[in-house]
Amino acid sequence: MRTLNLTEGSIFKKLICFSLPMIGGNLLQQAYNLADALIVGKYIGSDALASVGSVYTLMIFITSVIIGLCMGSGAFFSEDYGKKDEKQLKEDIWHSFFFILFVSVFIYFIIYPGMETIQKLLQTPEELMLMTSDYVSVVFSGIIFVFLYNFFSYLLRAVGNSVVPLVFLAVSSVINVALDIWFVVGLGLGIKGAALATVIAQAVSGMGISVYSFFKLPFLKFGQGKIKWNKHRMRKIIINDFATAAQQSVMNFGILMIQGLVNSFGTVVMASFAAAVKIDTIAYMPAQEFGNAYSLFVSQNYGAKEFDRIKKGTKLSVVFSVLFCAVISVLVFVFADNLMLLFIDASEMQIIAAGAEYLRIEGVLYIGIGILFLWYGYFRGINKPIISLVLTVVSLGTRVILSYTLAPNTDFGVTAIWWSIPIGWLLADAAGYIFYAIQKKRHSKRFSLR
Repeated sequence: MRTLNLTEGSIFKKLICFSLPMIGGNLLQQAYNLADALIVGKYIGSDALASVGSVYTLMIFITSVIIGLCMGSGAFFSEDYGKKDEKQLKEDIWHSFFFILFVSVFIYFIIYPGMETIQKLLQTPEELMLMTSDYVSVVFSGIIFVFLYNFFSYLLRAVGNSVVPLVFLAVSSVINVALDIWFVVGLGLGIKGAALATVIAQAVSGMGISVYSFFKLPFLKFGQGKIKWNKHRMRKIIINDFATAAQQSVMNFGILMIQGLVNSFGTVVMASFAAAVKIDTIAYMPAQEFGNAYSLFVSQNYGAKEFDRIKKGTKLSVVFSVLFCAVISVLVFVFADNLMLLFIDASEMQIIAAGAEYLRIEGVLYIGIGILFLWYGYFRGINKPIISLVLTVVSLGTRVILSYTLAPNTDFGVTAIWWSIPIGWLLADAAGYIFYAIQKKRHSKRFSLR
């Protein structure tokens, strides 16, 4: 199995080589929902697209807890790998696996029965309730596959292999698109067909990467040395994982609250938001994955005590992220209307105009979220996930407060929701710098980036 040791060699080259498969993997993961949106929007209609968009936000919130737990454990795996402590790595893997598996099962049996109540809380229009229920009842059954894929994906990335997760997602994404077309267009299964295609594709990626990992990672085998239950280590893993999961879920809970407010403006705004958010997410997704790759770079070097390397890597990462986000901002701003046409029929002029307005407001300030992803990665990498959580609360808290204060009560209307998002990013960036300055004073030799 080919892996990258991020504690030596060219920093920029390794960051790019390591992050590119992660970016490609996330693009393919987005393809699950993009395929649903494209086919549902074109062949079933704008009401179905609004339903998928609403469920997409809900599912992202629920699965963000599992992804956050896996991401938190990935930081431990990466640090163990940097220390070259295979015994500790093996114990951390199995402690984390059974803990996150338990949480995943718990989430399913607690959340699934209450889906209808959650939809009402999100102010889903009555005419869309049945269609939304049909979609969510199928797609939520794939939650265990979401756990399997993300757990082994973050494990493989932690030991320097970001290519294999991409391969499994590539295969499952092709399956997803093919089944979407067959189930929705060929068999006429409607919105349930789109959901079923997504679950089957998730099963392929989740089970496939699990089998691969067991065959290729020798420290996963039970026969290779005894695994000891370590209460102290388990406590650290749980605290760290929950802090990272809280950051991810708070982020998506804020988005879920925004979805509820958006729903109150009617089907046109719902449909425009559903399409625009997908475009928006893909636009800044490379910066997000670069931030995740940077975080694992920090973790490995933190474990190896290569603090100067962390400083150099951070400076390079900031420059790269800022330049990338600036270019993407210009492209999204200029081509906003054309991008909306990927999801919406040209005759739906109101939906296209509303979505393009959202994209142009977001497109001005992608640099804000690019820097924020680096702050998240930095603090997670030095085992300070609570700070990442605080930054998320600042960003999302600003977004929710401004949206709910201004959108329903002023002439700004839905535009206030769009502007609240980049304002939240910039305030969280400022908070990140303040926390960094505090860390610098306490540990000047380790954490100073100057």
